[in-house]
Amino acid sequence: MVSAFFYGTLMHPKILKRVVGNDGSCLQIRPALLLDYTRHKIKGADYPGIVHYSQSQAMFSRDLKLEERSVRGSLVVGLSDEHIRLLDIFEGDEYRRELVLVHPLGPSAALDGTEVNGVVPQAPIPTPDELQTPLEVTTYVWCGPLSELEPKLWTFEEFIEENAWKWVGAGSRGNQDYANVDGQRATEEIIVVRAEA
Repeated sequence: MVSAFFYGTLMHPKILKRVVGNDGSCLQIRPALLLDYTRHKIKGADYPGIVHYSQSQAMFSRDLKLEERSVRGSLVVGLSDEHIRLLDIFEGDEYRRELVLVHPLGPSAALDGTEVNGVVPQAPIPTPDELQTPLEVTTYVWCGPLSELEPKLWTFEEFIEENAWKWVGAGSRGNQDYANVDGQRATEEIIVVRAEA
């Protein structure tokens, strides 16, 4: 089983369940924090990319505070190799899967019972001395050109207010970001049906 840190659209439980193709009952989720990375809005997209602060520092006219150079997200435990394969397809070639250290910020809960407002705590980031022991997990780091990232930091709250409707419910019909995963699933179903025939 694999543990992964999600910091963008996949923090939304319904979006994550849609991509992995099940109700999430086998997965545990908890809030977590990734230090020394910045999360940026990608030009022309609803979703963000993260890069190490050493790469993004030149994009800002000042040194960022700890809160600004830390990424809040969700730590998901129990992902299978098949889940990771589907997540790789969803993320595409704009991201590279890497191991990072994240600090848990709260207790775990079953993904299938988690609401979107329970994913990210609003309390201030604990001081480094107060953080829980970090865990090594997988995440998807932006590997495209830095010029495609805006210096504006992306927030999950803004995504929920302005763009989540395009990803969940009726608004998600025809969402091209799901198309590759859906196409792969459809191809595999055809192969399985033919193999069984």
